[in-house]
Amino acid sequence: MGLPDHHLTEGEQRIRSFRPHWRQLVVPFLALVVIVVASGAAMFYIPVFEYAGYARIAVAVISVGLLTVWSFVPYLKWKNTSYLITSHRLSIGTGVLSKSHDDIPMAKVNTVSAEQTLVERILGSGTLHVESAGEQGRIELRDIPHLQAVRAELFRAIDEADDPDEDGEDGEDDGAGGAGGPEPKGDLDGTGRRRR
Repeated sequence: MGLPDHHLTEGEQRIRSFRPHWRQLVVPFLALVVIVVASGAAMFYIPVFEYAGYARIAVAVISVGLLTVWSFVPYLKWKNTSYLITSHRLSIGTGVLSKSHDDIPMAKVNTVSAEQTLVERILGSGTLHVESAGEQGRIELRDIPHLQAVRAELFRAIDEADDPDEDGEDGEDDGAGGAGGPEPKGDLDGTGRRRR
């Protein structure tokens, strides 16, 4: 789900990958049940007459069209929407036939806020608002599962992106063998010969 590992940059770590909350599938599933039941009942109650076969074909074609629009397409949109949080960025992947990925670097994220209705609090989902200094500006991500956990992980990733790497800063001054570097210990005696 999300970007494959070979698309991550050097040193980038995957924190969490997920899709929108399953509640987005409730309406498509209900539509599937209603359409299947209604089309089955319509075919069953079609009276026997000269064009009964054509009537059943018409019901089947209409049912397939409704299922495609109200069930199959929403499911594909849900299936092909992915979110990925790494140590470097928030990646949003969308698209059914053509895929697009929007990346927000953690260093450019200014604020992260969450919004939940009562039903969303019960289900553990909600809307995440991400405001960045880049071209994306303010992005609204709806139906995010485990909203508070995702928000906390985003905060941690942002903090780590803002904090300088202490090892990287000190690494430049700790190298041996350069001018002014520390002298080797215990290898040579005072005459320049190696100790036994």
